[in-house]
Amino acid sequence: MNRKRTRFLSTPYILWIVGFTVIPLLFVFAKAFTDQSGTFTFGNVTAIFDSVHRKALLLSVELAFISSLICILISYPAALIIKASGVSNKKTIMFIMILPMWMNFILRILAIQMLISSNGIINHFLTVLGISPMSIINTPVAIVIGMVYDYLPYMLLPVLNCVLAIPEDIIEASKDLGANRFHVLTKILLPLSLSGIGSGITMVFVPSMTEFVIANILGGGKIQLLGNIIEQEFSVSMNWNLGSGLSVTLMIFVLLTTVIFGRTTSESDRGFVI
Repeated sequence: MNRKRTRFLSTPYILWIVGFTVIPLLFVFAKAFTDQSGTFTFGNVTAIFDSVHRKALLLSVELAFISSLICILISYPAALIIKASGVSNKKTIMFIMILPMWMNFILRILAIQMLISSNGIINHFLTVLGISPMSIINTPVAIVIGMVYDYLPYMLLPVLNCVLAIPEDIIEASKDLGANRFHVLTKILLPLSLSGIGSGITMVFVPSMTEFVIANILGGGKIQLLGNIIEQEFSVSMNWNLGSGLSVTLMIFVLLTTVIFGRTTSESDRGFVI
């Protein structure tokens, strides 16, 4: 009886997944391996090796890696500070951290654009102070700033949850055995929070790899990531076959990266024994 009820309740979810995930993916794969006349071909997938597409892919990987690294360097110290702060209501702090995510994504990126543009707020204050204005907008630096600002909560939340879940007894015991702060960090805190770091990297790296909206707004259309090229193939060139082929290639690359990193994180977790 419970199985029948579970199947009945899961029916809307299954229909949603099939209608809005499985069928569109099948459509993309069908377009990826055919040309505009419907003939089977691998040309759309192997187009990733063209110089323009390869350069865009490498730049996407580079900016996604830098964004993930910056998010780690911000999130982990923040999580340690919150853990050591002794604040009783840590849920309120977490709520404040995810509060910016309630604002529309485009509005958040436009706010960053207003801050770092050539005639933006930051350069206005620099000019008032007699300092030369900065040229950040329409550069890879601007895109990284936008990615970090937008995806930082996705890194902070899993890292913070992992760090807060580490028992204080283990930390105190290590100190009683003579461990200094550096040893506590490298031998206790980091190994026990690797799963949170791994989840955070996946949640930041994957969307950063496929990003095109931030590059369009903060890059001014001058910096081509692979996501931008795919978007242009669908909306401008109307070459859905090539766009699908590049999408499949990017999907495979992201999946392989996620699996490899997930295995590395799991092995690191198994290698730590308390």
